[in-house]
Amino acid sequence: MSNNIVFMGTPEFSVKILEHLVKSNFDIECVYTQSPKKSSRGQKIHSSPVQKISEKLNIKVRSPNNLTSIEELNFFKSLSSKVIVVVAYGKIIPKTFLNLPDKIFLNIHPSLLPRWRGAAPIQRSIMSLDKETGISIMKLVEDLDAGPYIKQVKVKIDDKTTTKSLSEKLSSLGAKAVIDSINLISKGEYKFINQNHSQATYAKKINKSESKIKWNEPAKNILAKINALNPSPGAWFEYNGNRFKIWKANIKNNQGSPGEVLDKKLVIGCGEKSIQVTEIQKEGKKVLSLDEFLSGNKISIGEKIL
Repeated sequence: MSNNIVFMGTPEFSVKILEHLVKSNFDIECVYTQSPKKSSRGQKIHSSPVQKISEKLNIKVRSPNNLTSIEELNFFKSLSSKVIVVVAYGKIIPKTFLNLPDKIFLNIHPSLLPRWRGAAPIQRSIMSLDKETGISIMKLVEDLDAGPYIKQVKVKIDDKTTTKSLSEKLSSLGAKAVIDSINLISKGEYKFINQNHSQATYAKKINKSESKIKWNEPAKNILAKINALNPSPGAWFEYNGNRFKIWKANIKNNQGSPGEVLDKKLVIGCGEKSIQVTEIQKEGKKVLSLDEFLSGNKISIGEKIL
């Protein structure tokens, strides 16, 4: 089998994997990515991170609005690559593509399937206090994240793990794991393992309404939310009509009423134990360390925050 592959991906998570494939001497015949989008203010057009790196590497890029046209299917059939690597492409790949007899679609999914199928597996694994997660290299099928897998790699989660740090780690692991999988396929030494569908859980997309901190929850759950929503959208509370995002915190054994400031070093009571804020950001301001924040802001012991 040749070293030709097609790559389908869109966000930053996909970029490191694409770069790793290129460095490993795979010939990227074509890259599919989502089409450029207008900024929130509607002025600038922004290409996806994958499109930007592909253009920098002089790789042919296609960004169709969908894959349903006969013209797109015929173009895809004309590609010589047997293996298609799909990493957070963000568009539905139709059955007409998936069922092509001479193509194998490999999807890099950032969880240990069948746990956390769906849109936000990294965030959900942290928020649910999972002790481990990982990468699954699976064959893409029509049902969501339900295909058999060829390889899984595990990684530990602790109370310092954020979505940012875990995404970076899983992206690196995924790059190596997909190359191992392609090599197995090229040697004919691969076996796909069916998922146990009865054990499937689903990682629904993060809703911004989830990002408000509920101080009646145990400290470990609040810290997990802070970590899971770092770097976006951020877990927040309100004080004196202002919104503050907590980016980093530690668990403390102090006990007090939920939302009560227990210590001048910004230890806040939770439903069980407490947390100490170590990085914080007032709405519209930059991220500050605890000491930087306290030098310009005063929140007194005994006050309640929402």
